[in-house]
Amino acid sequence: MSKSKKPRKRYETDSESDSVDSAEEARKRDIKERDEFAERLKKRDEAKTRNIVQASDRRAYEEAAKRLKLENAEREKIIPKLRVESRRKYLEKRKEDKVAELEADIIDDEYLFEEEVLTQREKKEREHKKELLKLAQEHEKARELERVQRYHMPRDLGKSSVSDYIEVDELEKVPQSEQKKWEKDQMASAVFKFGSKDASKGDEYELVLEDQIDFIQALQMPGSRDKIKKEPELTEQEKKKLTIEETKISLPIFPFKEDLIQAVQEHQVLIIEGETGSGKTTQIPQYLHEAGFTNDNKKIGCTQPRRVAAMSVAARVAQEMGVKLGNEVGYAIRFEDCTSERTIIKYMTDGTLHREFLSEPDLQSYSVMIIDEAHERTLHTDILFGLVKDIARFRPDLKLLISSATLDAQKFSEFFDDAPIFRIPGRRFPVDIYYTKAPEADYVDACVISILQIHVTQPLGDILVFLTGQEEIETCQELLQDRLRRLGSKVKELIVLPVYANLPSDMQAKIFDPTPPGARKVVLATNIAETSLTIDNIIYVIDPGFAKQNYFNSRTGMESLMVVPISKASANQRAGRAGRVAAGKCFRLYTAWSYKHELEDNTVPEIQRINLGNAVLMLKALGINDLVHFDFLDPPPHETLVLALEQLYALGALNHHGELTKMGRRMAEFPVDPMMAKTLLASEKYKCSEEVVTITAMLSVNSAIFYRPKDKIIHADTARKNFNHVAGDHLSLLNVYNQWRDTDFSTQWCYENFIQYRSMKRARDVREQLVGLMQRVEIEMVSNISETVDIRKAITAGYFYHIARFSKGGNYKTVKHNQTVTIHPNSSLFDELPRWILYHQLVFTTKEFMRQVIEIESKWLLEVAPHYYKPKELEDSTNKKMPKTIGRATKTD
Repeated sequence: MSKSKKPRKRYETDSESDSVDSAEEARKRDIKERDEFAERLKKRDEAKTRNIVQASDRRAYEEAAKRLKLENAEREKIIPKLRVESRRKYLEKRKEDKVAELEADIIDDEYLFEEEVLTQREKKEREHKKELLKLAQEHEKARELERVQRYHMPRDLGKSSVSDYIEVDELEKVPQSEQKKWEKDQMASAVFKFGSKDASKGDEYELVLEDQIDFIQALQMPGSRDKIKKEPELTEQEKKKLTIEETKISLPIFPFKEDLIQAVQEHQVLIIEGETGSGKTTQIPQYLHEAGFTNDNKKIGCTQPRRVAAMSVAARVAQEMGVKLGNEVGYAIRFEDCTSERTIIKYMTDGTLHREFLSEPDLQSYSVMIIDEAHERTLHTDILFGLVKDIARFRPDLKLLISSATLDAQKFSEFFDDAPIFRIPGRRFPVDIYYTKAPEADYVDACVISILQIHVTQPLGDILVFLTGQEEIETCQELLQDRLRRLGSKVKELIVLPVYANLPSDMQAKIFDPTPPGARKVVLATNIAETSLTIDNIIYVIDPGFAKQNYFNSRTGMESLMVVPISKASANQRAGRAGRVAAGKCFRLYTAWSYKHELEDNTVPEIQRINLGNAVLMLKALGINDLVHFDFLDPPPHETLVLALEQLYALGALNHHGELTKMGRRMAEFPVDPMMAKTLLASEKYKCSEEVVTITAMLSVNSAIFYRPKDKIIHADTARKNFNHVAGDHLSLLNVYNQWRDTDFSTQWCYENFIQYRSMKRARDVREQLVGLMQRVEIEMVSNISETVDIRKAITAGYFYHIARFSKGGNYKTVKHNQTVTIHPNSSLFDELPRWILYHQLVFTTKEFMRQVIEIESKWLLEVAPHYYKPKELEDSTNKKMPKTIGRATKTD
């Protein structure tokens, strides 16, 4: 039914009326174009579905063959250097062995012939040996001193000498990243093992006992198996003989297999509560497949909050089912899809499932959807709860399983209309909880002391330490290495293993290796080890009581990664890691009073503390317009929701009615931040899509592109400066990628320029995905490398929120909120101080730093965002008062 035209108001002129009418016509035209665009996408998806597997497999094979050829060629170039390096290491090891052999020979000689009268010749030989040993020891001491005190005079990094600084990764024979350098040098973690297996001589552990921490045992977490007779410990040989089937049978979930299948058949929605390590993630999809839930070409889906978990779990299930990963069992994560038309069990991140809703709103291809690790309450997971709850109401054939690690099962049950809870008892033993007598001022140092205290006073069993991130883990590792070196052979062997998100997967896998007999393993982990990872043989847990969390300030628009106290629920989850294989102990580096009075009961869900722009755009794209009444498990703060809507309106994703525009529908196709999506679409107008896609891909891995080996900092900084662009960091990243592409994606080039090869490969993969998405939203890929002004205008079109200008006080202030900010020291514009700048990210550490900065002109803001900025706001009042030595006028290329 058409609406009647509104009567004109008395004071409304003809021109105003025409303006309103034309605006309404433009809105209707845009919505029509949006719907037509969505229909074209749908038809293209249907057309592609039939051939996608064969085409993608062939393309993937060709790409893999090409990359393999390139990497083999690079390895051939490095082989001569590998040989030299191998020979050097062999001689170094041989020297150590010979010195030890000489020392033992002298000791034996003196002991055996203590009471014998030696000939002159024998005396001379003994003295010669002693002199030789003394010289060798003095030489080693001098080398140690030199390592600490010497100054490396920088040499000219010309073409001839740059190869002198190449280091080789022995495993992959490719250039080392900063992380790989750390893997080699700090392998206190995985290769270098401290202490001695004998540990029989020397004084008792003086250095450890000097500063030990006093703990008080406050309580014991009861275990479900504390009264059960302990099962005999299997030897390593016996463990290896266990088949995959026997391992599956040994999992706590196995006795409940039939009951679980029956419960799923009887109830549409089921809450599954089970300990981490009970087998629910890997076994439930297999049980349901065996029960016939994948008949009629239906799939079983399982979401994970972390991409690492989705990939590793899919690989494990494929192995258990005896199929190739990507066929019957596959995974899909951001920028990577390892599935085919034969896939019947699909693991994915919760963000990936969001995107599937766009092409398949009713999830018709799934018979079962499992939302795993629901207790983690990520933003995407919380939104999924509302979406799948709605779908379950009109799709009675869809089975919905919410899997949680015992924390919020009752709350989930109430949200899903009092759905039944299926409980799986864990293999859990009692855990003794210890608290400190007084608060610890430096919890990282306290962790080191506690590790050593456990190592020398407690029975064998591995240790799990929870820290907040990579920096803390590396610091803890260095402190531990220093202490263990001083203790020498006084302590038994201690193997230190790190685990965090940026660590390569082969290094992460080392935490699962069995501990050698007579040794102890200590795992330094982030909160990923709370629930997502299950590490065997952990008996002791050290919990400092902190974690890193993202917080969004809706007033300033700043998102910060902050170290905050954990919740009681997280503390109990951490303690539970100690009671999986035997009775364990948890040492909390805070007082019992702090636990009781200072820790919150539960962690604040992400949806209540981070920017909601991406989530709101996705919901709008799914046709959910009434966000205020959307069925959230915990509703987000009103002001954060309003800010997200305002931002999307400013970006052109929503119209003045709050409806999704054609621009917004196209933006929703990109798995990136809305501002980045707008930048990609703006590149169409400025004819620079090739360059903007490259910059976007590089920004996705930005923090891991350059590395600075500690002994080559000057050379690394010089190499980095060679890529700097006068206009700013985004264009510097473009320089890096283009030069790498011009070398045919050379590994050696990365190595010579102190660039991480793994990160560049990731950027190339992301770029390929983005190019496909650009074509999907009907944008032609064109290049405009010579006009950097157009590239910067396209970036400004998306990031006009992130603008700062140099003030007369000598610092930068954001235009809208007048907040004082600082250019990050790593930026190419750190010493330049241009008048107007755009930043990619604002990060709070010691102060508010702007990361990835480019120079812009204020008039561009009126061109790309006239609705957001007024000319008066952009008047440059500092021209007359700013000293000539600071700040400079903007120059266009």
